[in-house]
Amino acid sequence: MSIQRLICGLVAAASTAFVAAPAASADTASAASAATASGASAQTTPAQSAVSANWSGYVAGSNSANGFSSVSGSWTQPSVSSSTQGYSAFWVGLGGASQQSGSLEQVGTAADTSVNGQPTYYAWYELVPAAETKLDLAIHPGDQMAGSVTVNGTNVTISLSDKTTGQSVTKTLTMSNPDTSSAEWIAEAPSAQSPSGDVQALPLANFGQVTFTNTSATAGGHTGSISDPNWTVQQVSLQPSGATGALAGGGRFNPAGLEGVSQLSSAGASASSVSSDGSSFTVTYSASTAQSSGAGSASAGGYPADGSSGYGYPGADGYPGYGYPGGYVYGY
Repeated sequence: MSIQRLICGLVAAASTAFVAAPAASADTASAASAATASGASAQTTPAQSAVSANWSGYVAGSNSANGFSSVSGSWTQPSVSSSTQGYSAFWVGLGGASQQSGSLEQVGTAADTSVNGQPTYYAWYELVPAAETKLDLAIHPGDQMAGSVTVNGTNVTISLSDKTTGQSVTKTLTMSNPDTSSAEWIAEAPSAQSPSGDVQALPLANFGQVTFTNTSATAGGHTGSISDPNWTVQQVSLQPSGATGALAGGGRFNPAGLEGVSQLSSAGASASSVSSDGSSFTVTYSASTAQSSGAGSASAGGYPADGSSGYGYPGADGYPGYGYPGGYVYGY
């Protein structure tokens, strides 16, 4: 049986759960109305810090009762070069950043390396809880990409353009319960789903750096950049050993809590501060040696090792096999 690759929801420390953005004062609302998709107003929202086992970038929460209706951003497709297997994804999306979320709508590109270091680049979209779907759009390192996701009721429109080649893909899809409570601009370590339904983070490919530009989101008819005062913003760092609870993706377990699984990566990534106009930032890959001890965290809802016997799955369809040691940790 094959292992299904996923671009998963946020796995983060329990202390980083989203709260609604504070109600805007008259002065703040006036400043916010002056914000545009290309830049924030003079008043901006300082970003909170968050730690994730699979995401790095920025996540915005809205105080609009209906959440976000769209998100967009651009990036230059990074190249990957490695003698080992690795995976990376770069995307914009809506939803998936709260503990209650079971949905996530996203579109982006991937940069992977095979066991012998052969790089692969492609475009994809994903409407969680469904797995990713590849798009018929050729991707090359250095291509200038632009992506957007728009939600209108149960209709989700995903669009991805390669400004370098002039090619683009737009699809309008239907899902029963899209999540619009957050907007994201993310570099991610993707995950694989086993036949039993368990989800596990794959090793992060060394992508060097990726810079997101022209970032914007729309909520309640208002469009603004990442640091718009209408949003509650989180600056997310990818630290596979630093996250102890799963806040999204349908309650997926925390991959960092699985001790000794060979596919778990110690690599991380960090997001820079947002530019002065609020529209751009850079995510930088970093090689790390820290790994999780596998100890459960009571404050994050973790459960300690249960002493059960290990098991594993063979590799298939180009993905590595993996196994579970006896005892494991779940984070919620």
